[in-house]
Amino acid sequence: MGFFEKLGQSLKKTRDSIFGAIGAMVTASEITDEMYDNLEEQLILADVGADVAMDLVDQLRREVKANHLKTGPEAMQALKGILCKMMSPEEEMHLSGQPTVILVIGVNGVGKTTSIAKLAKLYTSQGKKVMLAAGDTFRAAAAEQLGVWADRVGVTLVRHSEGSDPAAVIYDAVESAAARHCDIVICDTAGRLHNKKNLMDELSKISRVASKACDTATVETLLVLDAITGQNAINQASQFIDAAGATGIILTKLDGTAKGGAAIAIKAKLGLPVRYVGVGEGVDDLMEFDPAAFVDALFASEV
Repeated sequence: MGFFEKLGQSLKKTRDSIFGAIGAMVTASEITDEMYDNLEEQLILADVGADVAMDLVDQLRREVKANHLKTGPEAMQALKGILCKMMSPEEEMHLSGQPTVILVIGVNGVGKTTSIAKLAKLYTSQGKKVMLAAGDTFRAAAAEQLGVWADRVGVTLVRHSEGSDPAAVIYDAVESAAARHCDIVICDTAGRLHNKKNLMDELSKISRVASKACDTATVETLLVLDAITGQNAINQASQFIDAAGATGIILTKLDGTAKGGAAIAIKAKLGLPVRYVGVGEGVDDLMEFDPAAFVDALFASEV
């Protein structure tokens, strides 16, 4: 199955429930105030969020007027272009560090550990040498779980005993990765409750330590969000972003929700791009996020 087909299948629930209807409605409509009102209502139902939905419709009105668009299909193409631009990152991830350190953060239950395994598989398939760091030292069997994934993917895992200082694990892993000429170190962290200040402070410490462990290292911090919880996940995210300096989002469980509109709202509301999307349970079911392909699959009549 190709990239577009796999992405399209993962978006089937979302497309069949709402976005397919939005595409059909806009394409078949005349460009009227009623069409704009209907579009705004449907976007809100799709979990885009009221403020983002209003902004999208306002942008579409301006583009229709500026380009003298007359038909529903023209409006639909304009809407797709606006969505693509809204979700596109200003810059790509920095994966040229020696090594690149990727901190993976988020609350328990969002798919953080499996996302780490999928990232490791993705990068190794690209020819990169990858190491994992078991920075979740508090959850029972967290390191063991990550170890199973490391064995499956065929990468090295650095771990300490349960209850160890997570920052020390990350520091040792980065030093070891530099000595072994690894390209990427992917670091697990304990699942954080966004209202626990001491734990958020620890995330800040881990981020600082990762930078200090090796002069040539670069750090990316990816916040894992659950697409099924949608706007609630977005509302939780701001404190994580502030504490750990998050640079991007991994959006998991995209195949499990009928309201995939949260993917559209993330960058507008958080200022961070979606970097990767989880589209299934298999170790190969993590994709680099392509806004244009996402929008095309979201509105495709058949995939």
